[in-house]
Amino acid sequence: MKIHEFQAKELFARYSVPIPDGGVAQNVDKSVEIGCGLGFPVAVKAQIHAGGRGKGGGVKLAADSNELKACAEQILGIKLVTPQTGPEGQTVSKVLIEKAVSIRQEFYFSILLDRDTASLVILASTAGGMDIEETATESPDKITRVSVNPLIGLQPHHLRQVAFGLGVPRENMKAWLACIASLYRLFIENDCSLLEINPLIVTENGSPLALDAKIILDDSALFRHPDLKEYRDASEEDPLEAEARRHNLNYIRLSGNVGNMVNGAGLAMATMDIIKRAGAEPANFLDVGGGATREMVEKGFQIILSDSQVKGILINIFGGILRCDVLASGIVKAVKNVGVKVPLVIRMEGTNVEQGRRILADSGLELLTADTLADAASKVAEMVR
Repeated sequence: MKIHEFQAKELFARYSVPIPDGGVAQNVDKSVEIGCGLGFPVAVKAQIHAGGRGKGGGVKLAADSNELKACAEQILGIKLVTPQTGPEGQTVSKVLIEKAVSIRQEFYFSILLDRDTASLVILASTAGGMDIEETATESPDKITRVSVNPLIGLQPHHLRQVAFGLGVPRENMKAWLACIASLYRLFIENDCSLLEINPLIVTENGSPLALDAKIILDDSALFRHPDLKEYRDASEEDPLEAEARRHNLNYIRLSGNVGNMVNGAGLAMATMDIIKRAGAEPANFLDVGGGATREMVEKGFQIILSDSQVKGILINIFGGILRCDVLASGIVKAVKNVGVKVPLVIRMEGTNVEQGRRILADSGLELLTADTLADAASKVAEMVR
C-alpha cells in the first residue's frame, strides 16, 4: 500500500527522524494559513502516489503569501503528469506546505527487499536528487549497498558502512548513525516493503533532514497495523483495484486486452507469461484464491469486464480447494447475470473437473474450453486479434 509523503513524514516523526516543519492543506486558504504560520520561504508540494512531482510542476517555492496563493492555485486540482503516473496523470487534492531549508548537500537513501538474497538492502548515494536508476548507470561508484540479514538485524558495522559511504564527517557521525538506525527500525516495525528518501539532505550544521519521504507498506501485514490502514487513500488507487479488494479479490490492472482469472499468484504469473508468448497482452492480474465462491467468481467477471480494453477472457483454474464444479457454476451464473459479450476460453484441471466440464457443456452458453494452458492462450490470442 502506497502512502502520501506527508503520511510517511508522520511516521518519520514518530521515530525521531528529522523532517521540515509543515502541514497539509486541501484548499488555497488553508495553504496560505499554514505558510504564514511557518514563515517564508516555503515549499508547496503536490501529494499524489507518484514520484517525479518536481519535474511535472508539482513542487514550487513561494517567497511570500501572494506567491504561495498562486502556487497553491496552480497545483491544487490539476492532473499532474509524471513519469510514474502515465499520460493520464493523477488529480492533486492535497498539498504539503513545508518550511524551506538551506541545503549543503543532497543524498539518496532507501531500504528495500532483495528477494534474490532474502535480505534487506540499504542503498545510499551521494548523488541525491537524481533518479537512482540514472545514478546506477552513469555513476555506480557513488552508490553504497549494504545487505542486512533480517534474522540477525542491523549491526553497528552496517551503520558505519552507510555513513562512511556518504562521507559523513566524524563530528556529525552520531546524529547520522541515529537517523539511519531509526529508519531501519521504522521499516521493520511497520512491515514496509520500500522506504525511500530522495533527497536526504545535509543541513548547514551538518545534520540529516528528510526533505522527501516515500513508503510502501506490505498489504498482507496491515492486519498487524490497524492505525496504518487509515493511511489508505482510495482516491489515489485504480477504482477497479479498490473494488476488487472490497470483495477479497487480488486484482491488478494492466494495459493489455486479454482479461484473465486464475486461482493462485504463481499460476497467474505463468498465465500472463503464456498469454504474451501467444502474441497477446494480459489486461489484468486476477487471483480469486483457493476459497473463492460463486459470488466471488461473478464479481471477478464484473471487474474484468469493467475494463473497456478487454477483448477476450481466459480462465485458468487448477481445482483444489476451489473445486472445478464450483468454478463452473460460478462461470455459468456470471455469464448469464453479467452478460459477457467477449470471447471466453476456459481451461481447468483438478478436483471434480469432469463435473465442471459437464456443467459448462449443459449451460447452453457459447463457452470455449481448452485442454492445456498453451492451447487456451493460443485460442484467446487468436480471438482478440
